[in-house]
Amino acid sequence: MHQFVVQAATESASPLAPNWWEVLVTAVGFAILLFIVVKFVVPAFEKTFAARAEAIEGGIAKAEKAQAEASAALEEYKQQLVEARTEANRIREEARAEGAQILAELKERAAAEAARITEQAHAQIEAERQQALVSLRTEVGSMATTLAGRIVGESLDDDARASRVVDRFLADLEAQNAGAAK
Repeated sequence: MHQFVVQAATESASPLAPNWWEVLVTAVGFAILLFIVVKFVVPAFEKTFAARAEAIEGGIAKAEKAQAEASAALEEYKQQLVEARTEANRIREEARAEGAQILAELKERAAAEAARITEQAHAQIEAERQQALVSLRTEVGSMATTLAGRIVGESLDDDARASRVVDRFLADLEAQNAGAAK
């Protein structure tokens, strides 16, 4: 019988014919391994993949949000810069206008002060001229009275008479000066 088993084993051990027990054990092992992979490994991979995809999408969204914020900040900065330049130009123009107004006011004050000083000087000159005229009239009057008294030979101490003589003399003198000036 031993020969029969060896012969049966050699007959059935064809290299092309599969051993059904080996196929069955391998199929059961593969099914168990497939169950473990499908039940535990694939969900872990999917969870990791979903987390990575979410992180990447979140990172992209954050980057886009940061880019949008940076663009908005840049636009705001540009707007503030334009506003600051406009404000600086406005302030500069106001300062120029204010400076011109102050200069005009100072010129006006100086002109008014010069006119006041000139008017005061004219008034003082006129007052001094009137004082000199009165003083001169008095001196000329006393000299004319003394001279007339010597010519006439009598004293002209009477104030009314002396005053008439002096007034007549000065009127004649002024008439001669007016005729000479023409």
